[in-house]
Amino acid sequence: MFSEYRIHPALLHLLYCLLCSAGEEVVRLQELEGNTVTIHTGLTGVQSDAHILWFYRSENADIKIVISLIIRGEIITDYDSERFRDRLQLNRTSGSLTIRNISREDSGVYKLHIITGSISVWSFSVDVYAPVLKPVIRNQAEKRSVSLRESCSPLCSVENGKDVSLSWYEEKERISSISSSNSSERLYLPLNKTNPDCSTYTCVAANPVSTQTTQLDITNICCKSVSGTKGPRDLSKSLAAVLTPVGLIVALLILFLWIWKKKTKQQGKRCSWFYNISCLSLFYYHYLFFVCLLFCFIHSTIYCPVFCLQLVKTLS
Repeated sequence: MFSEYRIHPALLHLLYCLLCSAGEEVVRLQELEGNTVTIHTGLTGVQSDAHILWFYRSENADIKIVISLIIRGEIITDYDSERFRDRLQLNRTSGSLTIRNISREDSGVYKLHIITGSISVWSFSVDVYAPVLKPVIRNQAEKRSVSLRESCSPLCSVENGKDVSLSWYEEKERISSISSSNSSERLYLPLNKTNPDCSTYTCVAANPVSTQTTQLDITNICCKSVSGTKGPRDLSKSLAAVLTPVGLIVALLILFLWIWKKKTKQQGKRCSWFYNISCLSLFYYHYLFFVCLLFCFIHSTIYCPVFCLQLVKTLS
């Protein structure tokens, strides 16, 4: 239906050229990919019989994407663009244009022309960004050295993109930052701290519409490596932890041999383990009691020794 009322292309081109020469101010917008974006004109009431046109500049060519006219008292709006398909919505009251599910490919310059008794033009530069990814922190020197200086080398990295920057913060103060125009290269930023003092460090990746942060757990990455170098006091504690149970086991063994020897003497027997059956039985019971006590010691069971005595009595 709308094709019956097309404005002659030469007339539109002439009008557009006249408007381009006016040097209109450009409003810049930065939006997040996937959102629904409305390009606001700031107008509150466009004249009811106004002709409204929206153009999109792509590859140095202006594409007409919306045209809304009043023909014989009837409002006719045509969304004349395969690029945007059904994603556009015009508000005739304000002239604002809504774009649903905007993508990075929709970045560019949008021009609004309102034709009444005079011609008015607005330009909007829209930059669409993907959400920035979360930065990753690793210790770049953890496999090279155990020295204090080289064991604490946190390195933050993130996938690069349009206008992405990577920064280190100590508490709330930014101490370093990096960015690159080559979006195909991953961004890397080391934390240049020779002697980390276990403050709060945060790596921040950002673009104009989104921010992601990762906090450095410096206690695990750096301070832990430093404290992992044992001094004489730590070494003595480790040795004590190992030797104490060994000493107790040796003491129990000596006690077992002493009791066994005393029992054999009381029975007036010379214990020949391989020829005297009763002596072998006595040794077996004491050995069983010793093993039971050792089990009690390992598992820290309070009532276990009583159980061991009862067990030996029962078997004997």
